[in-house]
Amino acid sequence: MKIYHVAGTRSIRPIWLCYELDVAVEVETIDFSASYRASPEWRAISPAGKVPALTDGALTMFESGAMVSYLLERYGEGRLRPEPGSTDSALFHQWCWFSEATLIRPLGLARMLREQEGSLSADAREKALESLGVVETALADQEFLVGGAFSAADVMMGYSLHLLQKFGLMDTDHLASNDYLSRLKARDACIRAFQT
Repeated sequence: MKIYHVAGTRSIRPIWLCYELDVAVEVETIDFSASYRASPEWRAISPAGKVPALTDGALTMFESGAMVSYLLERYGEGRLRPEPGSTDSALFHQWCWFSEATLIRPLGLARMLREQEGSLSADAREKALESLGVVETALADQEFLVGGAFSAADVMMGYSLHLLQKFGLMDTDHLASNDYLSRLKARDACIRAFQT
């Protein structure tokens, strides 16, 4: 199995999960210049031109959240996810989707505006902070997001919170979220993924 990677991008998620599961993976750092991203060679692997991309035998896929699901199904052996069909499984999926589709979506839109205007829009900041408040409340009385145990939902959320931190949004008002992110970043597999 190979994961195509650019430092600091969403490729951290599947790499981190492989390390948590102790799954053998080859990580290939790619040239992420505009010309390479537009090349037929890269578009054959990643039609959207983005990272990560994953190959495993005849399978080629893109989209970090989908890779996390695939890795759990193919290699997880029931680890790092709740029992399918359980209440915890429903919450697990909720947090996986929330981390990408709700929490950091405003930042993706804001990044485009920032490149044009030079600053993070107030609206994007407000929406991200509102969503961060949801995470803060969820973590007020528990160490991890689902069922009291570390899961792949924490991998998904950990990367999203890392982005919020990078944008300067993880302020001292979010003590539970900051403590949670510190716990995640102290994990050996997370450290290794960010060093890749």
